[in-house]
Amino acid sequence: MFNKIIKRGNRKGTRGDSAEPAARPAAPSSSSGGGGGGAGGAAPVTVNHASRATAATPSSPTSPHVAPSALATNQAAGAASPPLLEPLPLLRDVAAADRPGLLIRKLRIVAAIFDLSDSLKHPREKEAKRQALLELVDYVQAPAQAGANAPVRLPDHVQEALVAAISANIFRPLPPALHESAAAIDPGAAPDDEEEPFLDPAWPHLQLVYELLLRYVVSPDTDTKVAKRYVDHAFVLHLLDLFDSEDPREREYLKTVLHRIYGKFMVHRPFIRKAINNVFYRFIFETQRHNGIGELLEILGSIINGFALPMKEEHKLFLARALIPLHKPKSVAIYHQQLSYCIVQFVEKDYKLADTVIRGLLKYWPVTNCQKEVLFLGELEEVLEATQAAEFQRCMVPLFKQIGRCLNSSHFQVAERALFLWNNDHIVSLIAQNRGVIFPIIFEALERNIQSHWNQAVHGLTANVRKMFLDMDSELFEECQQQYLEKQARAKEMQEQRESAWRQLEAVVAAKAAGDDMVLVN
Repeated sequence: MFNKIIKRGNRKGTRGDSAEPAARPAAPSSSSGGGGGGAGGAAPVTVNHASRATAATPSSPTSPHVAPSALATNQAAGAASPPLLEPLPLLRDVAAADRPGLLIRKLRIVAAIFDLSDSLKHPREKEAKRQALLELVDYVQAPAQAGANAPVRLPDHVQEALVAAISANIFRPLPPALHESAAAIDPGAAPDDEEEPFLDPAWPHLQLVYELLLRYVVSPDTDTKVAKRYVDHAFVLHLLDLFDSEDPREREYLKTVLHRIYGKFMVHRPFIRKAINNVFYRFIFETQRHNGIGELLEILGSIINGFALPMKEEHKLFLARALIPLHKPKSVAIYHQQLSYCIVQFVEKDYKLADTVIRGLLKYWPVTNCQKEVLFLGELEEVLEATQAAEFQRCMVPLFKQIGRCLNSSHFQVAERALFLWNNDHIVSLIAQNRGVIFPIIFEALERNIQSHWNQAVHGLTANVRKMFLDMDSELFEECQQQYLEKQARAKEMQEQRESAWRQLEAVVAAKAAGDDMVLVN
């Protein structure tokens, strides 16, 4: 009887010792990604939590797309339970057959989430996570250098766990924007466009996670047929949500990663374009606030450059419905350089789109924002450089009416930038071919500048343009001048008639008032 009890106790102890505890399922949070600190050079360890004793099997790793409520619950549970440590060997020190299991265990370390607001909390675990990330980055980049004799494709269940661990770290609620925080403190405070960018304290670990994702995506050993099951549409949408991060370093990594995903996963390309479209629509017509518009436009610039000809109707609609309306928001100056590049790429790809683009610019032309007008004039010059004569003729009348208004602007930078258009040889040649239509529109604006503009630089540039017109076609110049003088004479005559009519009316009123006074006296 005693022997049976002893055997039963030994059996139970063996089962408990062989059970492999698992790291807490990680959840996105504003401080996810672990943190620096702790003793440098510590041996790699596994982070296990007492609240979660059941190991996740390789066939069912943590899902990369977790509901926010579940994330909050998991994070709270993990924060409440002290972590335990277990030493792990390096990948290069184990046999090739044992590496998948070791990778899974290291990915559980990476998936653990720590509070970076307190640097004294779990320093050893944070350092363990950092060391695991560094080792995984090197292994994914070049498995042969990490101990394999030849590049080895990661098993499917390891890829799934890898994407799950990456998702747990980067897919998190972003902290409130600075303008939102200021509005909560003082609802009447005006937003400050020159505020310092927010730098996420979790970035030292987040950077390693992003580097791991980037190496996984660009690795030649990553099979897109397998990886697309994990880097799916939901994953792409979560990446796009992160473009609103206020940390410019994170947006730069996101730009690179999304661009690489677009290049490698051809099956995702239409979906990515549509998803970026939706981000633009929401920015233009709803929020008018987004931190990542410039980065998204940089990605689109290279995408547009690769469009095949003839251009699909889908791409033309994207130009008309998304890119051109991006000129509307007040914050256009932040991303105008990238937007202008995309617009010009469209015109260079298909010159017939020049009329659509120019009329779109005129539709959203600013009325009271002079700095925005200067940006529009610069973009207009780039578009006109790629414009052919036939498309130019379709829009030249409304175009030069607007340029004429810019020439007479009291803001000298607007007037000066408009006059600089005549320094472009291609634009001058287009004007010369259609001078019979353009001269009469522009001539009056030039004469007004000569007579009354306050800025000497604008006055001098106007004289140069006027002389250019005279040298180009003296007869037309004299005809326009004669028409202008006749128009001025008619305007002066009408003004004299108006003043005379007012004097007569005043005299009648005065006489009537004098008659009424005499009646009252009598």
